[in-house]
Amino acid sequence: MDTPLVDLAIALPVVLALAALIAILLRRLFGPAGSLSLPTMTVIGVLGVSIGLLLSAWIGGAARLWVSTTILFSVGASVGLSAVVAAVVATARRAGGDIDVAALVRAGESDRVEFKETARWNVREQRKDARMEIAIAKSVAAFANSRGGTLVIGVADDGRAIGLERDLSTLRTADHDRFELWLRDMLSQTLGRNAAAQPRIVFGHAGEGPAVCVIQCRPSSRPVYLTQPKDGGTTTDLWVRIGNSSRALGVDEAVEYVARHWRTSLSTVVLGRPSAR
Repeated sequence: MDTPLVDLAIALPVVLALAALIAILLRRLFGPAGSLSLPTMTVIGVLGVSIGLLLSAWIGGAARLWVSTTILFSVGASVGLSAVVAAVVATARRAGGDIDVAALVRAGESDRVEFKETARWNVREQRKDARMEIAIAKSVAAFANSRGGTLVIGVADDGRAIGLERDLSTLRTADHDRFELWLRDMLSQTLGRNAAAQPRIVFGHAGEGPAVCVIQCRPSSRPVYLTQPKDGGTTTDLWVRIGNSSRALGVDEAVEYVARHWRTSLSTVVLGRPSAR
């Protein structure tokens, strides 16, 4: 029996398992929103192992596979390369360029931008209202299930910056950090933890006006379902962006949309994003 072939047969699944484990750990460290897809990170981990093998033969002088020097070089190079790539991607996505809130508000609403005057406060009834919260979750889900988009809280439909004071007054601690914590917790309950971790949330001023909350939603790599109470129970719906509005799809429509929007393609494998419709 040819020993190199036996070593290769054993090493291949071991390397894949190691690369996948490193990818999972780094995605948990940097967060799904700040890293590449799991398959892509796994491939990078495998490339790291290959680099480690070359370094082991060149620097360490190890010519055999199952020796401590080779293993240490391979694991170290895989972890190092994966960590560097994950850190670069996370930094780039978190930076993403400063948001020009004033320009965003001036441009008005569109299929990729939506304004919400409040997130918790019912303006007509002058009280806190859970229906306002569900409206925020619907918009975030719709953007995530479509091509992405930006939701601005604290701006009226006509583009006037109203600010967040009414929403902040409903919190025990009226500051932006507490508002973001509440917002992510609400999205976690209605959309799930993975979906709640995806959006980028920043606060800024629309010119000389009060501060508003900007939620940037990237296209989700999987369907995001909204769960909300209804008639003593719960209901789960798929919301999508159609033109300038968000709409819930019926069962047949949802099945067709999911099959078409998240069909397997190079972008879904490498970037973890849905295919272009």
